[in-house]
Amino acid sequence: MKDKGTRAPTPESHEEEQAARQALATVGKREFLEQFQRLTKTFASDPGNPGSYACEGCQRCANCMFCKDCSNCYQCTHCTRCELCNNCSHCVDSKSCHACAYCVQCENCTGSAYLVLCRNLSDCNYCFGCVGLSKKDFYILNVPFSRTEYFKVVNRLRKELGIP
Repeated sequence: MKDKGTRAPTPESHEEEQAARQALATVGKREFLEQFQRLTKTFASDPGNPGSYACEGCQRCANCMFCKDCSNCYQCTHCTRCELCNNCSHCVDSKSCHACAYCVQCENCTGSAYLVLCRNLSDCNYCFGCVGLSKKDFYILNVPFSRTEYFKVVNRLRKELGIP
């Protein structure tokens, strides 16, 4: 059974696969590291976006749609300038986020939405400048706010910080 997601060169026939397996069964440390380095260089030099649709300026993204200038993302949609994100939607300038939506300049966040300048949040919504929170909503710099007060303060801060 062939792995459809691989981009590295693979042997075409069953006989070639069997010969490759036999050769690798006795490979030594030096040979292994040389072949691994060669595969790594091949992957790094291929900026393709397999399975992606209508992405512009993206590199090494897979199964993404309508993204711009992203790199190394997987199954993201409508994201801009994101890196190493997966299953994200409408995120901007974010890195290493998973299953997030409408996040701006965030890093290492999971299962969250409407975050700005946040780091290491999980299952949070409407947070601004927060770090390390879990299952929190309407927080600014790790301090809780009412919904109304949150939007008032965030609108002012966004203008002062130049964040659209």
